[in-house]
Amino acid sequence: MVGKDVLLSVDGIKATYNGAITALHGVSFTLRRGEILALLGANGAGKTTTLKAISNLLPAERGETTAGSILYEGRDVTTATPAQLVRAGLVQVLEGRHCFRNLTVEENLISGGLGRSGSRAEIAFDLEKIYTFFPRLKEKRRALAGLTSGGEQQMTAIGRALMSRPALLVLDEPSMGLAPIVVQDIFKTLRRLNAKTGLSILVAEQNSAIALRYADRATVLENGVAVLSGEAAELRQRDDVKAFYLGQKSAPASALTPASLPSA
Repeated sequence: MVGKDVLLSVDGIKATYNGAITALHGVSFTLRRGEILALLGANGAGKTTTLKAISNLLPAERGETTAGSILYEGRDVTTATPAQLVRAGLVQVLEGRHCFRNLTVEENLISGGLGRSGSRAEIAFDLEKIYTFFPRLKEKRRALAGLTSGGEQQMTAIGRALMSRPALLVLDEPSMGLAPIVVQDIFKTLRRLNAKTGLSILVAEQNSAIALRYADRATVLENGVAVLSGEAAELRQRDDVKAFYLGQKSAPASALTPASLPSA
């Protein structure tokens, strides 16, 4: 039974591609309403597969969830299409700063509002909110998205998702390929959105240092398994996490194994 404060529950999911390649071996975590949860791990740990399972996007890539359950608002996500999940408030920003390159920044943002059939007045109201959180986008609103910087494209992708009025915003590697100062600006904005609007956020990141600074809690994936969960502030202080994910000192190879790490 999922508690009322739990927005997303992922319980022991396993996933494969092409019916043969196992990507997830049993991933579990919960995300509470109004919190930021970071999903951490190296490249290939299973972060993107987990996010695609949550948004029911695996079938489009010859993948499937073969065991376990994923409940969003108490609803099994496998019973809904990705479009239905978006309308229900589960909105994902895919890895790679996906924008309509031949549309302006503002046209990209508006497309997010049209996707939920927002009225003209609602879209105008939401646009101003987006520009409040991302003032750079207001400056660039008439520019073609394909001609803006990588950071501006990432902000545009996030802004377009926010125009759908999500209850849960899911982000896959928002820091990838961006300068540190831009990454920090984006995470600061996400934190402000969370604090001011109560937006729940699930973010998958290789950049553990920045994610642990702005998240409330975190779950670490290792080879398709969730090996550690806890409060972000506590994980930042752990020597094994510093060694493996923050690169601050060496640690024994067995430091992050499922058998040796408790889950919070």
